[in-house]
Amino acid sequence: MKKSRFIGQAAPISGEEDAKAFLAKVSDPAANHNCWAWRIGQAYRFSDDGEPSGTAGKPILQAIDGQDLDGVMVVVTRFFGGILLGSGGLVRAYGGTAAQMLRAAEKQEIIPMVAGECALSFSDLALVKARLTAIPHLSLAETFTAEGVDLVVTLREGDEDQAISLVRDLTSGRSHLTFPD
Repeated sequence: MKKSRFIGQAAPISGEEDAKAFLAKVSDPAANHNCWAWRIGQAYRFSDDGEPSGTAGKPILQAIDGQDLDGVMVVVTRFFGGILLGSGGLVRAYGGTAAQMLRAAEKQEIIPMVAGECALSFSDLALVKARLTAIPHLSLAETFTAEGVDLVVTLREGDEDQAISLVRDLTSGRSHLTFPD
């Protein structure tokens, strides 16, 4: 845009440390500005990196929010081309670069998961495992003990009641699947 070059980069993040590491990795010290924004749930941060206040980081964050993304950081690097863009031009350039790059990016759905535990007898294990694996997005981890099997059940949030009932019914109340509050 008017001889300036804008380069957008994005990455999934799970915390502020991930964001700092990504920024350190992709920031170009030769560039005039490395502006960025990230969102994880309700938490967010952004930086104009020397551009006029509100003209870079906030439009990048708005591009993230405009596409209903979460757990993502975007860095837009600007190499100044000698022509001042004005506040409106900067907002369009930073926000537009971020939005265009995010539209083209491969996305992955985030499925909130929860883990529960239960102790099963050896005789109940095969049936319980067979029935639990019918629940979508479920994974099991087994630890064999002298008394039976300790089972860790990881599944999508909201499916806990179904799994609890299944374990209780299949074992006639001998085993109880519990999840943290």
